[in-house]
Amino acid sequence: MAAKKPKMTQKDDVAAVTTCTYWVPRKKRHCKMAANKESLFCGAHSPATEESKAVGAAAERIPCPLDPKHTVFKRKLAKHLTICNARDQASTLPYIVKNINAGEELENPLEDEINSKLRLHELEDTEFYSVIDKVRALYDNHVANSIEELHLQHASLEEPLGHEEYGQESRKHLVQASALLGILEHDQQLTDSTSFIEFGAGKGQLAFFLATALETQGLSHSQVVLIDRMSLRHKKDNKVTNKELVQRIRADIGDLKISALPELKQTKRNVALSKHLCGAATDLTLRCVLAHRTAPTDYILIALCCHHRCSWRSYVGQTWLQAAGLGHREFAIITKMVSWAVCGTGVSRERRKAMAEAHEELGEPPTQRLTREQREQIGYQCKRVLDQGRLEHLRSNGFDASLKFYVPREITLENVVLIAKPMKS
Repeated sequence: MAAKKPKMTQKDDVAAVTTCTYWVPRKKRHCKMAANKESLFCGAHSPATEESKAVGAAAERIPCPLDPKHTVFKRKLAKHLTICNARDQASTLPYIVKNINAGEELENPLEDEINSKLRLHELEDTEFYSVIDKVRALYDNHVANSIEELHLQHASLEEPLGHEEYGQESRKHLVQASALLGILEHDQQLTDSTSFIEFGAGKGQLAFFLATALETQGLSHSQVVLIDRMSLRHKKDNKVTNKELVQRIRADIGDLKISALPELKQTKRNVALSKHLCGAATDLTLRCVLAHRTAPTDYILIALCCHHRCSWRSYVGQTWLQAAGLGHREFAIITKMVSWAVCGTGVSRERRKAMAEAHEELGEPPTQRLTREQREQIGYQCKRVLDQGRLEHLRSNGFDASLKFYVPREITLENVVLIAKPMKS
C-alpha cells in the first residue's frame, strides 16, 4: 500500500509560489512578476510588515514620476530616474524631436478640453441629427461601395495556423498577420534592400513573421525596424534567428523624425506598416512618413482601428471635413459615435439606466430614438468618413490610396486596411 502524501504546510505553500499572487484590478488578473523568496508577493506588492514599517521612509515605495504604472523605492528615486525606460531621450537622440508630427497647435486649447467632455445624450436634436446627416452625405458620395475585399494569406503562417491548441484570440491575430503579409507579397513589396518600418509594433508578433518570411526568401539585405514608445517584456521579435534582420527603436511616433534614423540609410526602399494602429497614432504615422522627403516612403499598409481615440490636432483630414461643414466640435461628436460600430450604443447598462431615469421627464435623448441597427450603421459610416479624410490627405500628397477589407468580419470588426503608394509620374 502506497504511503500517504504528507500534507503541505503553509510554509510549503509559500515555497511553491513562483509568481506574485497580488490581484491587479485594472487588468483583472494576478501580477506576473516573480514572488520574493518565502513570500506570496513581489517587491512592488508586498504588504507592509511591522519590521518594514520600522525602517521608515527609506523603504517607502512611491509611483515613478515618469511612469506611474510602476513603483520605486523612495531612497533610490534619483538613481532610478537616470535609468528608467520612461525617461525623456529627446536631448540625446537626433531622431527624437518633440511633437514634430503632432500637427499644428490648436488656437484655443480650452476648446479641445470642452469638446472632449461632450456627451451625446446631452446634445440638442438639431445639432445631433445635423452631424449624422453630414456624415451620411459624405459616406454616400465618397465611400459607399468603394471598399473591396482583399483576403490573402502568406505561406509563412500556414504552420502556426495549423496548431489546433491555439485559442480563438491567438488564431485571430495570426489570421490578420497572415493577411497583411499576403498583401505585401501580392503588391510585390517583399523585396531586398527594403526597410519595413512597423509603427506601434508592441510585442512584435507581425515583425517576427515578417522577418521570418524575409529570412526564408533570402532577403538578407532587408530589415524590419520596430517603432514603439514602450519598453516591453516578452517581445516576439527577440526570437528571430537572424538578429541583424530586426532593429527596435523606442520612440513616440509623434516625436519621430524618420529621416534621422541611421538604420534607414542601410537600404534603398522604405515600407511603412502597422497592425491595428490606434486612433491618433495612425495620423501621427501618416504625418511622420509624409513630412520627411529625404527618407521617402514607397508603400504604406495600416490596419485601422480605435477611431474613438482620434484627436483633432493630429487628424490629417481636417481640411476635407471642414469643407463639408464639420469642424472641431463636430469631429468630437463623430469620435463619440464611432464606437457604435462595434458595441451598439457604446454605453454600459448602468449608464443607460441612469440616462433613462434622468430623461424620464425631459423626453427621450436623441441617441435612444435610434435603433441598435441604426446606431451600428452610423458608427460604421463615421469610421469610414474619418478614414476617407486620410485618403484625401494622402492623395493630395501624391499617393494613390484606398481602403480594403483584409479579413472577414468574423475575425474582427476592425477589418479595414489602408493601402497607399506613390502615384506614377
